[in-house]
Amino acid sequence: MDIVFVIGGLLLMFIGIIGSILPVLPGVPISWLGLVLLYFAPSLPLDPVFITITGIVALVLYILDYIIPAMGTKKFGGSKAGMWGTTIGLIVGIFAPIPFGILIGPFVGAYIGEVMFNKTEGGQAFKAATGSFLGFLGSTFVKFIATIAYLGLFIYKVIENSDVLF
Repeated sequence: MDIVFVIGGLLLMFIGIIGSILPVLPGVPISWLGLVLLYFAPSLPLDPVFITITGIVALVLYILDYIIPAMGTKKFGGSKAGMWGTTIGLIVGIFAPIPFGILIGPFVGAYIGEVMFNKTEGGQAFKAATGSFLGFLGSTFVKFIATIAYLGLFIYKVIENSDVLF
């Protein structure tokens, strides 16, 4: 039964890492659920304090995921149209057959959002798009590092208890 929990948890870890980049999946909370699955494995002793602390960190990062891009956009004079443009641009950039679409898409999307929907002038729209893009990059970086750290904790806990598992 432990193997089912370990495999399920590992799968959630990898989905969480993908979700740290894609805005449609809450990456850190999904990775945390991988740790929760490991916690429920019958023969693996995990401390409830460990799960609680990692859960609080996941919740804080989930909330910050909405605050960091908004701060970047606001700091550079952007609007909600720029933030929406960033998200839409990311989704288009993922599927567009262009190199670095995942990086170019959010910036172009923010710029288009500012120019078309907020009627921002060229220079100010560029500045706002830059802020929105930097906020997106900052948020994505923090989420990616957190999901990798959770994966590291997961692997450490599995290896630490490998004599019980195998």
